[in-house]
Amino acid sequence: MSDFMSYYREAKTHFIASHQHPINQKLHHLTNALAISAVIFLFIDWRWTLVCLVLTQVFALGGHAVFEKNHPAFVKYPGITILASLSWSFEHWFGFREIFQRFNAHS
Repeated sequence: MSDFMSYYREAKTHFIASHQHPINQKLHHLTNALAISAVIFLFIDWRWTLVCLVLTQVFALGGHAVFEKNHPAFVKYPGITILASLSWSFEHWFGFREIFQRFNAHS
């Protein structure tokens, strides 16, 4: 388990470093919301799932091509990048980062 966690922390650090431009960050938060929506739409109408999945790629890859001028994090860390991206968005959306920082400061 510790190997997984160290790999995850390494991937997340790389993910954050690859997403410094504010517009690209917003596009990736939107991408993560669309990814969650895609899962929900699986139970409603599969066509909307496809639309959401296509838009996730357009926004994510477009953000890297236009604003960051770098490769997406999944190139170096395939698979685990999805988890790193979602946790990054949740930290920003719901203030979890501050909670984790306070928790780690007391540890």
